[in-house]
Amino acid sequence: MNIDEIVDNFSLFDDWEDKYAYLIDLGRHLPPMDEALKTDETRVKGCLSRVWMVLGRDAEGKIALYADSDADIVKGLIAVLYAMYQGKTTEEAAAADIDGVFGKIGLDNHLFINRRNGFYAMVERIRNFTAGCK
Repeated sequence: MNIDEIVDNFSLFDDWEDKYAYLIDLGRHLPPMDEALKTDETRVKGCLSRVWMVLGRDAEGKIALYADSDADIVKGLIAVLYAMYQGKTTEEAAAADIDGVFGKIGLDNHLFINRRNGFYAMVERIRNFTAGCK
């Protein structure tokens, strides 16, 4: 699913309980992350929940993102990042307006500060990766 579909689907729900349920459902559809990749080195610092993220490039040189969390809502946030960055070139990733998407979905006003900080810790890791790939 691409990010435009996710934004459109969020707009179908009026109630934030339904939006959270959708976010959790998105996380349930993430590809599984190999347990061997869940190490202290791949753990994202700044997240209240345990979050692991590995970034690389596929055979075509596009971003390959692997991530997981022990929290359902955070898995949903990872799914949003996956839709934004997976399979993109570093240039496309650098140009991605994650703040705009975050605002369109409404997460900027409906996530606790700790979750928001954790989300942006994941975004920062992606941004650092893409900056190092140029």
